Amino acid sequence: MSGWFHSAVRIAVFTAFFGGQLMAQALLQPPFGLRWGDSPEKLIAWASRHSLDLNISLPGDQPGLRILRIEPRKGFLPETKAGALEGRYLGGRLFELTVHYFDAEASADLMESRFEDLRKQVTTEHGTLLANQQQRSVEDQFVTRTQSFHREPVKGLFLLLAFTEVEDLLRKSKDARFSLIYRNDNYRKELLEELKNP
Repeated sequence: MSGWFHSAVRIAVFTAFFGGQLMAQALLQPPFGLRWGDSPEKLIAWASRHSLDLNISLPGDQPGLRILRIEPRKGFLPETKAGALEGRYLGGRLFELTVHYFDAEASADLMESRFEDLRKQVTTEHGTLLANQQQRSVEDQFVTRTQSFHREPVKGLFLLLAFTEVEDLLRKSKDARFSLIYRNDNYRKELLEELKNP
């Protein structure tokens, strides 16, 4: 009886721990129908279907890393107000996806309003975001204001929402943009280990 009980407890703990991690990962899957571990070909095919520009970077100081950046010639990515999408791959598998929001036609105030709308949407979908930092600096007639929020349901799996506004005091103009980053750092570490020990 006690052997059965201990086995049941072990199974329950295992299920709660790993099930919670799997659930958190499922909750924080990247957008655009992508999944952690997808190959670059999936994003390339999506860009091709929508006639979007695609740039591929292979940083020489980071072997195994491939960065795909997708953006339209003008306007936004399909069915969004986003200006670009950037996927990061190690060993050909996705571990980070960033959605960049910028708009040459929009004022800084409108971009800040869009940022707040996205923050509310992300909070509704994923839960409360914690404030990371809020900074303001002035240098050479430029005022830079940043703020960011994050959610990390399990250590190493998180999303980060970051806003930046730059004001040119000399020309009396402002520009603002923001990004939403989905990152699976646990998976990134696994991939790095695989690359070190093929």
